[in-house]
Amino acid sequence: MTPDKTKAKALDSLTRKGGLALIIAMAAPLAGGILLVWQAWTLAEVLGRAIEYHEPASTLLPAIMLILALLLVRSGLSALGEQAGLSGAEAIKLHLRQLLMTHMLSRSPRASANPPSGVAAAAIVDQVDALEGYFARYLPAALQAALLPLVFGAIILPLDWVAGLLFLVTAPLIPVFMALIGWGAQIATDRQARALSHLSGRFADRLKGLLTLKLFGREAAETAGIVEASEALRRRTLKVLRIAFLSSAVLEFFAALGVAGIALYVGLTFIDYLQLRASPLTLELGMFLLLMAPEVYNPLRLFASHYHDRATARSAMEEILTQLDMAALESMPLTDIAPKPGPAVAVRLVDVTLRTPDRITSVALNLGLDVPAGQHIALLGPSGAGKSTLIEAIAGLRDYTGGLLLDDRPLEQWPETELRARTFLLTQKPRIIHASLAQNIALARPGASRQEIEMAAGRALVADFAYALPDGLDTLVGEDGVGLSGGQAQRVALARLFLRDAGLVLLDEPTAHLDAAMEQEIADHLLDFASGRTMIIATHSEALAARMDKAYRLAGSQLFTTPLPAPKRGVA
Repeated sequence: MTPDKTKAKALDSLTRKGGLALIIAMAAPLAGGILLVWQAWTLAEVLGRAIEYHEPASTLLPAIMLILALLLVRSGLSALGEQAGLSGAEAIKLHLRQLLMTHMLSRSPRASANPPSGVAAAAIVDQVDALEGYFARYLPAALQAALLPLVFGAIILPLDWVAGLLFLVTAPLIPVFMALIGWGAQIATDRQARALSHLSGRFADRLKGLLTLKLFGREAAETAGIVEASEALRRRTLKVLRIAFLSSAVLEFFAALGVAGIALYVGLTFIDYLQLRASPLTLELGMFLLLMAPEVYNPLRLFASHYHDRATARSAMEEILTQLDMAALESMPLTDIAPKPGPAVAVRLVDVTLRTPDRITSVALNLGLDVPAGQHIALLGPSGAGKSTLIEAIAGLRDYTGGLLLDDRPLEQWPETELRARTFLLTQKPRIIHASLAQNIALARPGASRQEIEMAAGRALVADFAYALPDGLDTLVGEDGVGLSGGQAQRVALARLFLRDAGLVLLDEPTAHLDAAMEQEIADHLLDFASGRTMIIATHSEALAARMDKAYRLAGSQLFTTPLPAPKRGVA
């Protein structure tokens, strides 16, 4: 399938998500167009009776009231169609944003193929917004342009063959020239969309690394790069606007020719300079033709004014499809990853090899490990030995070779929602968002009650420092835990564990930054909570490892499967 057909198919599949609102948006203008013919004929009749037959206003009043009623109904239909179009477009945008977020969350955040965060954000925000004009305005305008001129022509042709012939000759020229201009407009709009994504991605990524750029004195160079990318986007945007203005000028030229042709024909016929009709042209019919002449071209004029929305939508869809393939667009369910109770999960590694994301350097080779369901083990080893990488691989966040089985089922066969519901992972650098302490803890289970959040905070020793703050658990913290120490941020993230009912608990340095007494208290709470669950802890702490059922050491890219001498659980 060609790229153009792929984009058109993607837009068509999204159109169905507009539902009844989009159907109303396209049907309302058609109904208004039919009423327009009735209104124009009634108005022409009123003018003919008043001018030619000198009828008094009292006899014309019912027809005048009918004209006003038709005008009000048409205005109502126009407002209804516009509002319905916006509602349908909003429904489609919401669906697509949910789909993009679901697709992004279904992939490992460590995957090398993931787009830069700025590009992903531009797709979700800017490119999805760019689709609004296509669904809210272009589709109704395209349907009007395809049907209403034909309906008007079918009505006018039997009344006056000359006027009908003029419409048939001039009206098709507009879509032909619009198509010719549209080829150039599509190319320019595609380049403008790519430039926007490039600028958004570059700006977001540079903003994320602002501290590093400042430390290495690269802020001036990167600022110049942003300015250059902005200038490129400005030039491409102006080029798109020039083409849009050109297309409007072409339309207005041919529409003006058509209206002028009808006016000239009616005028010359009335003064008996031109006689092409078998019967005389009445004033009523002449006025009707003059009133309808601009309206025949109005759907085409409206179509031309929104034609660039189509090019913009196709360019935006091209950027969206770089992150969301066609199969996902048509069939991906919008599911939520919710905690679900489940039994302990057994873990087995068979000749597992872990490498760095560039696949050049090996982190661990041919690892073998068997963790029965419900067992608690510790992974020891120096920094860089691969403990964190192994923990993340078990959680499905790192690429690996070999066999990695959970409950004797290969990891790649686990649906993402089920895997996330059955496992809990605490990394060395947990994510703390700009919100209250309670809201940060509740990320693990948004529906948790206040009592459950306070219980989790108490088990993770968050309450020890939170209640000394003016607002307690409602105290706001900054992005990435600004306002908290490393140990406090770690405990806030650890508190999330106690809101989950995961069968497999994966913890990476859960007691880092804690003193010995606090470490032992945290260990007591962890062991109590993990009873009946499988727990794997990567740690440097020999004391914490001694509390586990077994301890293993990673060294020299190998996992020593002989357990280290360790006291039984509960012995410090």
